[in-house]
Amino acid sequence: MTEVTRTSPKKRWVISPLITNEVRKNLKDYPPFLRQLLFNRGITTAEAARAYLGSDSPTSTDPFAMLDMREAVAVIEEALQNDDNITIYGDYDTDGVTASSLLFEFFRLLGHEPRVYIPNRFEEGYGLNLEAIETLAAEGTRLLITVDCGIRSVREVRRAKELGMRVIITDHHQPGSELPPADAVINPHQSADPYPYKELAGVGLAYKLAEACLLSRPNPAVDLNQWLDLVAIGTVVDMAPLTGENRSLVKRGLALMRQPQRQGLFSLAQVSSINPARFNTGHLGFAIGPRLNAAGRLENALDAFRLLTSRDVFEAGWLAQQLDSLNSSRKEITNQIVESAMLSIQTQDPSVPILFLTSPDYNPGVVGLAAGRLSEVYYKPAIVGSVEGGLIKASCRSIPEFDINHALNQCADLLERHGGHPMAAGLTMREENAEAFQERLMQIAAEAFMGVDLTPTLNIDYEISLAKLQAEHFPNILDAVDQLEPTGASNPSALFCSRNCRVLRANTVGKGEHLKLVLGAGSNQLDAIAFRQGALLETLPDYVDIAYTFEINEFNGRSTIQLNVRDIQPSASQPA
Repeated sequence: MTEVTRTSPKKRWVISPLITNEVRKNLKDYPPFLRQLLFNRGITTAEAARAYLGSDSPTSTDPFAMLDMREAVAVIEEALQNDDNITIYGDYDTDGVTASSLLFEFFRLLGHEPRVYIPNRFEEGYGLNLEAIETLAAEGTRLLITVDCGIRSVREVRRAKELGMRVIITDHHQPGSELPPADAVINPHQSADPYPYKELAGVGLAYKLAEACLLSRPNPAVDLNQWLDLVAIGTVVDMAPLTGENRSLVKRGLALMRQPQRQGLFSLAQVSSINPARFNTGHLGFAIGPRLNAAGRLENALDAFRLLTSRDVFEAGWLAQQLDSLNSSRKEITNQIVESAMLSIQTQDPSVPILFLTSPDYNPGVVGLAAGRLSEVYYKPAIVGSVEGGLIKASCRSIPEFDINHALNQCADLLERHGGHPMAAGLTMREENAEAFQERLMQIAAEAFMGVDLTPTLNIDYEISLAKLQAEHFPNILDAVDQLEPTGASNPSALFCSRNCRVLRANTVGKGEHLKLVLGAGSNQLDAIAFRQGALLETLPDYVDIAYTFEINEFNGRSTIQLNVRDIQPSASQPA
């Protein structure tokens, strides 16, 4: 078997400048280390610091500031008064599943039993489809509410209206040139929408819809805060920016999750070996989210929905175990696709600006994960698709320098359907259009990258000498880092670098995928883990420079400081 050569590009480290005297004075009420971290994030006044650090307070943004929200609430109230059959139509990813769960539980508390419909990824594909619309109409659906999908389903919504349904679209994806003819369209990305915060995830929009309903008709028996755990999960896993309103919702949601009332979440934490009292965004993004997503990627997302809404300890425990097993299979399948794709890439022209790989052997449920992995390794936009029945269904992942959704819009005439965000999107096209699509997309990317330095950049918050780092410094560092939470997209974790660290021990873990290190500087020794960097073991020098985050590693009831290494580079001068 041919060996895969991993060619991750060298990263550029950009170390943040030291805080200015003026900002230091403005932030004088905060510890020095935290001041620097706030300064690095553009927070330069006491007022801005209070707003950022106090984001656990409830948001005051009026949901009725969103276009069509009053119309949506009026339609829902009429449906409830008439006892109409309501169907919640969700996407099969975690954002869609959490949004579906939220509205399902919300309507139940209002005394109405809605139906939840989540399409099968393999049989129906993403979003609304005509067959499902026909079926739901025949079964009596009078009001159709979409979550995390529908903004580009013009034909499908038109058919739903012809069949006598009322339709409310809630979707955070970018609208196309024509909006679906729904009774209400909830999407802050509409050009005329005055809502001040545009980055809510699908579950965030579902939450705002429920909030608007309660403001219109208050119900003291319904506490909106009970669904903040779902909002936190969906927002983080969908990689929505953790700024503004999202940050507030997620921070409050994490606080709720640390005292879990939701049986499904508790069971999922157990199979993921997570102490619920320490829930953070990392747990959501790398443990909870992948397991919930595994249902929709490999089988049926309804199992994830059932888990989140289950109140039965035995049912929830069984479903959590099933999702854990599916996630293990998902990892294996993804790795196989990535390895196969890398072999193909080695035969291609290395100058191509976009990676485009399709195969009938690729599992359509994980092509997005494979595309993300390839984009990360080669620092290029990547499109990976499965081929079946003359159609290519592909997922796209990009880099900050290239808006992949905008690029797809320029190729719309070659596509059956498409949509997404600047960094992630999906498409379906006929196989005979693949060559023309690839050619046009390559041209678009080549023009976009002309004169652009495509070296991936790591923004370093602070350079630390590990030799001078003493145990008494850790509480202050960890406290400052913790106050940045929740961290994620657009609000990254604090990143540090240290130079001339001696490699005392090194070995691989996780079937050779990850690199486990013991690093020394002066009299200090620190444990470190470098995920997906196991291939570096054979070429690791005696002294390295590292970029990393601080984290607490819990094992067998014992908590220790560990460095999570994001990048390793040979030290410029190797000490004797």
